Amino acid sequence: MNKYDHNNVSASLNGVRTSPRKIRLIANLIRNKELKKALEILMYSRKTKISFFLRKLLLSSFSNWNNKNKSDYKIDESLLYIKEIRVDQGKTLKRIRPVPQGRGHRIRKRSSNITVFLDKKNKV
Repeated sequence: MNKYDHNNVSASLNGVRTSPRKIRLIANLIRNKELKKALEILMYSRKTKISFFLRKLLLSSFSNWNNKNKSDYKIDESLLYIKEIRVDQGKTLKRIRPVPQGRGHRIRKRSSNITVFLDKKNKV
C-alpha cells in the first residue's frame, strides 16, 4: 500500500482503554463494508463505548479523505468503503489486586490502537 496513493486514506486512534479482543468483535462487523453502511451498523450496536470510538474514527478518516482529495465537489460517502481495519494491542497498565493470605495477583488493564484505511470503490 503506497502512502502517496490518492485512492486510499487512513486514520488512527491510539490508547483506547478497551481490550483489543472486545474491539475486534465490532471491527469484524464493519470490515469491507461501505462507509455509510458501517456508520449505520455502529449507530445501532449495543457496544456503545466501542461504537462511539469507531464512529468517530470513521468520520475522521472521511474528513481526511476530503482534505487529501481537495476538489470542487465533495465525494459521496457511498463511494467509499473500509479497505482495512486493524486493531492492535497498545500499552498495558499493570495493577495488583489483593487476594487471601497476603498475596497479590496481577491485573492487566489493556488498551488498543485502531487504524482504519478507506478506499474508493472501482466502478464496474
